[in-house]
Amino acid sequence: MSTAHEAEHLHDRPHWLCRVCRQPWPCAEAKRRLLTEYTDFPSLLKIYLSAQMYDALDDFTAQGGSAPLNLYERFISWARG
Repeated sequence: MSTAHEAEHLHDRPHWLCRVCRQPWPCAEAKRRLLTEYTDFPSLLKIYLSAQMYDALDDFTAQGGSAPLNLYERFISWARG
């Protein structure tokens, strides 16, 4: 039995990269874990991801930059339900 805490694949603001694997968040592991965590509540997952997407949009555009075109695909389209 391992007592080591498994690293969580969370976002790192304002760049929205995974803190563990440095891939665009939500990375593949974050998606897997979120789908597991919200299995019984897919609507809540989409609400959570929508809030994260709008926070990312604010961060990406805060300095006058343009938002990535794939935010919906990146944050929401993969969630079931």
